[in-house]
Amino acid sequence: MNAGLSLVEAADRVEVRRDGRPLWTYVFAPATPAEEAPRPYCHPVYSADGDLLTNFRPNDHPWHHGLSLTLTAVEGVNFWGGPSYRPGEGYRWRGDQGSQVHAGWAARTPARLEEAVEWRSPAGEVLLREERVLATDLLPDGWALDWTSRLWNAAGRPLVLSNYHAGGGLAGSHYTGLQFRGARELLDEHGDASLGVSGPGGRRGEAEVHGVPAPWLEWSCQHDGSLRRTKVRFESRTGPIPWFVRAKNPLAAFAFHADAPVTLPAGGDLLLDHRLEFLRA
Repeated sequence: MNAGLSLVEAADRVEVRRDGRPLWTYVFAPATPAEEAPRPYCHPVYSADGDLLTNFRPNDHPWHHGLSLTLTAVEGVNFWGGPSYRPGEGYRWRGDQGSQVHAGWAARTPARLEEAVEWRSPAGEVLLREERVLATDLLPDGWALDWTSRLWNAAGRPLVLSNYHAGGGLAGSHYTGLQFRGARELLDEHGDASLGVSGPGGRRGEAEVHGVPAPWLEWSCQHDGSLRRTKVRFESRTGPIPWFVRAKNPLAAFAFHADAPVTLPAGGDLLLDHRLEFLRA
C-alpha cells in the first residue's frame, strides 16, 4: 500500500515524497528563535493532490510551527512557545522557553521515522527523553501520518505537566500536546455548512467541540486556487481527549488533559498516540 514513497534527506530535514511529489517535510534541527520554544516540526504538509495544509510561524502566533509536539509547561518550563501566563500577571515574556533537541535516529525510511528527542530547560537540563515515531500510510483517498511519542521523566524527580486552564485559572486555555496549525484555507467563513470543524454526535464549530472529550475531530476546507477540498481527520488512539480548537487561527491541539495538571513521577512515562488523515473531500 505504501509503494511509491521515497525519502529525500538534508542536513536539517527529511522530505517524504509520493511518486516524486512532496507529501510532508520534517525539520528535525530547526533554526527558530529561542522564545518560540524550538522543536522539530512538520511543514510543509500537503494533501495528496498537492494543496498546502499547514502554516509555519504565522504572524498572529509565530511560535506555532506547522505540526509539532508541545507541552504548555513542564515544571514551569514553557515548551509551547511565546509568552507565559501567570495568575495576577497575565501573559509576559519571561525567558522560560525550553527546547526539543534531536538526539539521533533509530530508523529512517520513507514510511517510518524513529527518533530520539531530548526536552531541555533554558539552562540545558534534560527534563524529558522521548522516543518519537512518525509513520506515513497511503490511503485510497489520501494519506495518513501516525505520530506516536513516549516521553520519560529524565529529571530524577517528579515533574508537573500543566496548562494555563488547570494551573493558572485561565478558562479554556488547556492548549498542549500535538499541535496542528492549519493553513488559512481551514478558516470556515464561507457560508458553506460542509466546511469547518466537527466532532462526534453531530457537534459543529468551535463552541461545540472545544474542550469536549472525544476520540476524533474532523476539519474540512476548500483550497484557494485549485478549489479542491480536503478533510483532515484527527484521531486520539489512546481514547477520548478534551480537544483544544481555535477556528479563527485555525488550530487544533491533541490536548491530553484539561482540568488538572499531570504529575509524571521520576522515571515515569507518558504515551501520546495520534493519527492524522488527509483525505479528499
